[in-house]
Amino acid sequence: MSFDAKVFLKNLTSRPGIYQMLDGEGAVLYVGKAKNLRKRVSSYFRSSGLAPKTAALVKRIVNVDVTVTETELEALLLEQNLIKQLRPPFNILLRDDKSYPHIFFATNDPWPRITFHRGTKRKKGSYYGPFPSVHAVRESMSFLQKTFRVRQCEDSFFKNRSRPCLQYQIERCNAPCVGLISEENYQRDVRHTRMFLEGKNQPLMKELEAVMDKASANLDFEEAALIRDQIIAMRQVQAEQIVESGNGNLDVIAGAMEGDDVCVHLLYIRHGRILGSRSFYPKVPLATSLEEVIAEFIPRNYLKGNIATDVPKEIALGIDLAEKALLEEALTVAAQRKVLIKNVSRGTRKKWLELASRTAEQNLSGRLAASASTLKRYEKLQQTLGLSEMPERMECFDISHSSGEATVASCVVFNREGPLKSDYRRFNIEGITGGDDYAAMEQALQRRYKRLQKGEAKLPDILFIDGGKGQLHIAQRVLEELGVIGVNLVGIAKGTSRKAGLESLLLTTVDGEQEIIPEQAGLLLIQQIRDEAHRFAITGHRQRRDRKRRTSALEGVAGVGPKRRRELLRYFGGVGAMEKASTADLMKVPSINKKVAEAIYSSFHKG
Repeated sequence: MSFDAKVFLKNLTSRPGIYQMLDGEGAVLYVGKAKNLRKRVSSYFRSSGLAPKTAALVKRIVNVDVTVTETELEALLLEQNLIKQLRPPFNILLRDDKSYPHIFFATNDPWPRITFHRGTKRKKGSYYGPFPSVHAVRESMSFLQKTFRVRQCEDSFFKNRSRPCLQYQIERCNAPCVGLISEENYQRDVRHTRMFLEGKNQPLMKELEAVMDKASANLDFEEAALIRDQIIAMRQVQAEQIVESGNGNLDVIAGAMEGDDVCVHLLYIRHGRILGSRSFYPKVPLATSLEEVIAEFIPRNYLKGNIATDVPKEIALGIDLAEKALLEEALTVAAQRKVLIKNVSRGTRKKWLELASRTAEQNLSGRLAASASTLKRYEKLQQTLGLSEMPERMECFDISHSSGEATVASCVVFNREGPLKSDYRRFNIEGITGGDDYAAMEQALQRRYKRLQKGEAKLPDILFIDGGKGQLHIAQRVLEELGVIGVNLVGIAKGTSRKAGLESLLLTTVDGEQEIIPEQAGLLLIQQIRDEAHRFAITGHRQRRDRKRRTSALEGVAGVGPKRRRELLRYFGGVGAMEKASTADLMKVPSINKKVAEAIYSSFHKG
């Protein structure tokens, strides 16, 4: 079925709106916005001058849906919503759509703590950020803890201390929990922490210098030395960064582009100081220039629905954008305050832009080099396994448990770009004999490939099983029972020495299994996939095991809440002694009556 563009364009409005290009199955290929729908959509169907990428899109178009809006701004906001919802293959997409982490200070506490925060800002208090990563937050919090010694512990921990904890011993807290610092002095430390986070470094250092001089005059040399160390620490942080005078609150965006590969690097500047940076590698199916990429990156990064999240007062660029005014208006409306997009060319901001640009170029070069290396590994793997075509998608399964406890199976997915973490899956294994890896593998494979047959994801070209002939036979039987065809099965046998680099591969053939001793180059990619499956399985197993061990044996017993659990554990000293206790013994605990005692006894003696 072909699309009659002439008939469609003849009746198309010239008003603003969005257009959705659909394929033969009704799937959305591309979503775009337009100030003039007829003019914009007609540009895709001209007889010549189309870029190869755009021509590839047009060949697949079977229908176009349009939505008319009142203004171009409404069209931009609707476009962003649809792209995030539908994730069309020809739009620029960002893989990571998580909220950014912040540092949070509560305001309704006489002994406020500094803490990590991610998500909706519902709590009353002060939020500082955004930070580009959890690592950046932890690094900043570690500095604040060493310098100003404001507590970071949970409130439940703080309220139940009878003596100082380890943080006091290593000089990272002044132990307000046990009264080793007055409320007045603690609030002073809190104020200094806030001043530092707000970029008020110079007033803060002048204040500290005055306090240090006063302490020295009063012969309080220990206090003076402590303040001196705070001043030195802050000066060292300033010396390591390009700092702008004033109260700069902006993001600096630069990029590098080579063919279809792009790196957009973003520097987060808050209160005139670099909080951190982050690189993005968006997919750019139709973009032909860096200007197009950045023009689409800005709304994708900052607009979440009809609101703006973590948008600064200013966005600094090194290029002119044709839609600068529209983007400024969209961000201003969504953030409910003025947001500027500026092309910077001098001063501190130019240095930041040059830093971001160099980083983008370096990161893109490194990524391309890694991609070239990965492609060579795929070629070696193809040769090693004797495949007619290079594999595009591979899966690997692994099992992890502790003596049969909390068994977890992992499934990791790799494509030609490397790990495809959005398609990773874990399976909590139930209803098998503890330690039976064959049964665990069978259950995981059945659950995974039943889902794949229902369309959850694509079938892999290669399925790796971390194990020998036994595990391989299990996988072969499961795929046969489910009617899965076209998947190459490969077992990774560790060999007698069980040393990395000495593995052999077991391939399923018509006559049984064929063992291959691959070359080192052909084994590298397989080792990477196997190790990732192992890591993912162990992480899941430990999380499941720890959750299980943190769960009290008394949870779920009718009439036994937190208070009664504490009293029972205090009386008996542990669950072991409680299990051996009779109903009469249980009733000796204050607040435990006969009915509750019988419920507890029954929970331990279900057989």
